[in-house]
Parts: sequence; structure tokens; C-alpha cells
Amino acid sequence: MMRGAMFFTLSKVFWFFADPLNLIGILLLLTVLLLLFRWRRLALATASFGAIVFVLAAWTTLGAVMLLPLEERFQRPDPMPGNVAGIILLGGGFEGRINMARGGYETGVAGDRAVETAILARRYPDARVLISGGSGALILEGEGDADSAPRMLEALGVAPERMILENRSRNTHENAVFSRELADPQEGETWLLVTSAFHMPRSMGLYRKAGFEVVPWPSDYRTAGNERFGLMQASQQDSLRALSTALREWIGLVAYRATGRLDEVLPGPGDRP
Repeated sequence: MMRGAMFFTLSKVFWFFADPLNLIGILLLLTVLLLLFRWRRLALATASFGAIVFVLAAWTTLGAVMLLPLEERFQRPDPMPGNVAGIILLGGGFEGRINMARGGYETGVAGDRAVETAILARRYPDARVLISGGSGALILEGEGDADSAPRMLEALGVAPERMILENRSRNTHENAVFSRELADPQEGETWLLVTSAFHMPRSMGLYRKAGFEVVPWPSDYRTAGNERFGLMQASQQDSLRALSTALREWIGLVAYRATGRLDEVLPGPGDRP
């Protein structure tokens, strides 16, 4: 447990400095400090690096190009399964801070996960719905997705007695471990895993590592499938968000492999424990 808490904390601290927008701000502040101490060459270097990061992050399609192989890694099953025992919704799509204050079910950019789960719950009326997601914030307080999502799913017609709530997990590794404990999957059962398409490789690898064989059901796509590197093909905000998302996911894959939580850097459909 202590090792998991340390990994969680270090990952949050590292990402604070690695996030492109934060990195640009840090480089800007460092440039000002270097100029105050008259270290002009170092100030020029940090300013130049910051400018390069800004151009790549805000004015190019680098983020989308990095997301594309992640989103193409796993596809939805075709044909669809005939019988489904359960549907797992991975947290990450709700605005926890707002929902904790207002008691609603406001969604963020990954809100498609919950909508797709509600659709699947209607297609498979006998399937259980496991919602996995506590608060993944290190400092800011917020409501976990397993607390927000049931309000939305119930409003969309999913009966509360079908839901299994897992609100302890803070990252995808804990999602997988705690989900298996609660679901107690039996041999021959089919469980669908719903998460963002870019997040599916890491999620599938972690669920396999936890001994929980699931069927991928990617949602919340961020690419059209034909992205190429180019300039000014999206708004600066969308480009920044895409690069931030892609970097975070690739760094997460490498870190999880380095710490033994994954067996491969990029899990694929043919990989098995």
C-alpha cells in the first residue's frame, strides 16, 4: 500500500512539471529569473526551449499524431457479444470538484464514457454495471466518478440495483485490482471495459495483469483516424489538450512498464499474460 501511495504521489508531482502548459510557464519564469541575474545566454536558451514547446504544442498536430496509434490499438468487437455479464466504466469523465459542490453529474471531455455505458446497459439489460473511479487528485478536492456517475446513469434509465460502485481507486492500476475484487468474474463470463480509446492499451494491459480478462469497448475518440503532422489544423486549445493527453498516456505506459505493472509498453489485442 505504501509503495502504491508513493507511486501515486510521484506520478502527480512529475506530471505537474511535464505538462506542456506548466512547462511553458516554468520556462518563462526561469527566463525572467535568469535575466534578473544577467545570465543572458541561459535566459536565451530557456526562452528558446519554451518557444519550441509552445509552437509544437499549440500550433501543430503533434498531439493528435501521438494519440492516433493509441486509439487504433484496440477495436470494438465485431460482431457484438451475445451475452454480457457486466460492463465496467472507468472513471475520468466527470467534473468531480463541481459535482461535489453542486450534487449533479457534470461531465468533462471524457464524458462519452458514461454515455456509452448507459447505451450498453440498455442493449444488455441483464448486465451488471461496475463503475470504477475514486478521486485521483493530489491536492484539489473532488467527488470520485463512482459517486457522480450513478446519478447520471440512473437518470438515463439504469436501475441502481444493477450498479457496483468502486470508489477507492486513484489510478488505472487500482481500477483493475479493485474491479476484479468486486466483480468476482466467473469462467466463461464476458465483461466489457469502457474507457477512452487512447487509454485502452494501458487499461487492457493492467486488467490482464490483474487476472481480469475483459473485452475492449473504446469510446471518447480524439482523432479522426487520418491525422498527419501539420501546422494550424486545430484550435490552440485543442492542440494543447491533445498533446497533454498524449504525453500523459505515453509517459504512463512507460512508467507502468518500468515498475512492473505492465508486461509490455504498448499492450495489443494479441497479447496475453
